Amino acid sequence: MEWTGARYADTPTVEVRAWVEAPPDRVWQIVSDVTLMPDMSAELQSVRWLDGAVRPAVGARFVGRSRHESFGEWETTSHVIECEPPSVLAWAVEDPSRPSAVWRFRLAPRDGGTALAEWMQMGPGRSGLSLAIDGMPEKEEKIVFVRLREFERNMTATLGHIKQLAEA
Repeated sequence: MEWTGARYADTPTVEVRAWVEAPPDRVWQIVSDVTLMPDMSAELQSVRWLDGAVRPAVGARFVGRSRHESFGEWETTSHVIECEPPSVLAWAVEDPSRPSAVWRFRLAPRDGGTALAEWMQMGPGRSGLSLAIDGMPEKEEKIVFVRLREFERNMTATLGHIKQLAEA
């Protein structure tokens, strides 16, 4: 990731991609089971569906509990905003009209396997990162850049885990 000088209000994004030697339906089974994600993440600790949901559908909600050495522990409620099996799954964190983050997986058939991408956007709603920025506004661009690099590293690891599971 290269330095962009982005501020939180710019709603910066990061995306990582992988090619998986498995059909999209198989990759979708893993991506769409968000309860598997804590096993693939250094930060996400647990996920539980709300309101009787057991799988993603537009409007379904889940709670994720996360931990980070600099931010502590926290829980957020995510709202599924796109669900098009086996090609797109996206959710907005907290308020879907002004989320603190948006996460999206895209799957596309390619060369007998699946082109898999994970994308995320910070903001525009406030998040835990906003508190760090409030405390050190002169370092906002650096804070955002460091967090985007963390997301990029963690997302790369997540896609690696998805690839391993799907190809097994």
